[in-house]
Amino acid sequence: MEFRYAEEQPQDEYAAELAENLHFYSEEHIIYGEYAFEQWDPKLIENILSFFSPKNMRIDLLSKSFNKESSDNLLEPWFGSSYLEEDIPPSILEHWEDPPQINSSLHLPLKNEYIPREFFLRNANMSPNSTNANYPKCIIDNPLIKLWYKIDLTFNVPRANAYFLITVKDGYNNLRNCLLTELFVNLLKDELNEIIYQAGVAKLETSLAIIGDKLELKIFGFNDKLSNLLSNILSISRSFIPKIDRFKVIKEDMERTLKNTNLKPLTYSSYLRLQVLREKLWDANEKLTYLANLSLSDLEEFIPILLSQIHVEGLCHGNLSDKEVANISDIFSNTFSVQPLSLNLRHQDRVVCLPLRASLIRSMPVKNEVELNSLVELYFQIEQDNGLKATRLRAVTDLFSNIVEEPCFDQLRSKEQLGYVVDCGPRMTYRVLGFCFRVQSSKYNPCYLRERIDNFIGGLNDLLERLDDESFENHKNGLIAEKMEKDPSLLYETGHHWTQIVDKRYQFDMPNLEAEELKTISKSEVINWYRTYLTPSSPKCRRLSVHIWGCNSNLNEEGGTQEKFGTIIEDVHAFKSSSEFYPSLC
Repeated sequence: MEFRYAEEQPQDEYAAELAENLHFYSEEHIIYGEYAFEQWDPKLIENILSFFSPKNMRIDLLSKSFNKESSDNLLEPWFGSSYLEEDIPPSILEHWEDPPQINSSLHLPLKNEYIPREFFLRNANMSPNSTNANYPKCIIDNPLIKLWYKIDLTFNVPRANAYFLITVKDGYNNLRNCLLTELFVNLLKDELNEIIYQAGVAKLETSLAIIGDKLELKIFGFNDKLSNLLSNILSISRSFIPKIDRFKVIKEDMERTLKNTNLKPLTYSSYLRLQVLREKLWDANEKLTYLANLSLSDLEEFIPILLSQIHVEGLCHGNLSDKEVANISDIFSNTFSVQPLSLNLRHQDRVVCLPLRASLIRSMPVKNEVELNSLVELYFQIEQDNGLKATRLRAVTDLFSNIVEEPCFDQLRSKEQLGYVVDCGPRMTYRVLGFCFRVQSSKYNPCYLRERIDNFIGGLNDLLERLDDESFENHKNGLIAEKMEKDPSLLYETGHHWTQIVDKRYQFDMPNLEAEELKTISKSEVINWYRTYLTPSSPKCRRLSVHIWGCNSNLNEEGGTQEKFGTIIEDVHAFKSSSEFYPSLC
């Protein structure tokens, strides 16, 4: 089934996959080998199962209550970890070989209800050139649910992707609610493990994540049992009661995750940038402190409030009929018979509008005390992605990026050898367009890195002026071809449409529109973009620089020289309380 309806994938990934298969299969089987289970051999199965016995078993026990001072301890040679080896007492082995009773939890899996049985295509009577099916259409829009739908006319596989943003009540209002919402989602994922696993075996995958006060639920794979899985997931979500033992485990896991947050400079710099730009971004350290005091009873009291009002926006794309999509809407309505969450009660993400000519700095030491790398991330805020000129501005920004990314890498990494990580490119933060330069280095401190980045940016005017017409057209044509490139699979196409829905832009033909704009963009327009947004003397040049100091650089001694680059933000909360914000678009 999986082989017969395999989806296309990018050619480079497919080539790498086949190259790996050459290690395991003969040449004639490298494509089909990993799918094939053609021979039924009961004797071989019995032989393998015969090894599953207590006498042929090893148990690994990991515990915090380990006596590291015991003379019986052994030392693992690579990392110096202590461990202990013990034989299982013969009396226990005999008891396990012939137990008086078997725990009812030990049983073979139940029948898998998610294995698809029918594979007929819903588009059989539709023309591939049907103009009504080029882009998703909103077919259901009521106070509770808004559903977009697109039947597949391109890939012709019995697959479908159903993505949903479920906005809950007061899920991100304050730090406490944010943590309780995360606890709820993580416990829900834990509760759903069994059915999600069973569906995954049948090639019907599930993803559940949290974005602010929204639960992002994705179900994708063979479409036959998609509605069944959605119905089961929503029913459990509506009725499940967290258990104390799992609460403790999930809470401990969250604490461990928060402690390990931002240990890498690359992720830490992005976090610090967003902490300045976003109106609300709860601090990881504050979350860790507050989480310690939350109890199961707190969560039990919060869940009914969280689910008392919701709003759902979704996309159903692939081998589904409009009637099946209507049924999916009914599943939500019947499962969550609650009041719709009105627009004014939904969390609105707003982004700081940096002041004209701003040059701001957020400077922090690495979180990992043995991390050698320092990093500078220099962010230029452009404009809000809204209005008639937004498409052209995105196109010019992408073209500028296409022109400068190779010279940036060549100069800062290859020639100056500042560090291994050197990149630049656009950033979209809740529909606010920006542009970033990043350099990570184990040899140089942030002040030196910032100087070299500024020096490179200062020379871009000459680079653009010297760019001949042929090279400029090559950059344009290459970017146009990239934007017009067809999606290799249903999953890729769904992802592009979903981004438009999450961003509430609903510009499903955005690549085509940007490609059309690119055809008429001149070199002088790109130079003007650079002079307007990246030249320090321009009133519209607004910079936010994040400096991460590695353990081999000294922030206290060397950090004082940072002030020549701009104003250091000492208190993020105070900065945002006195800032202006763009109106929320998503």
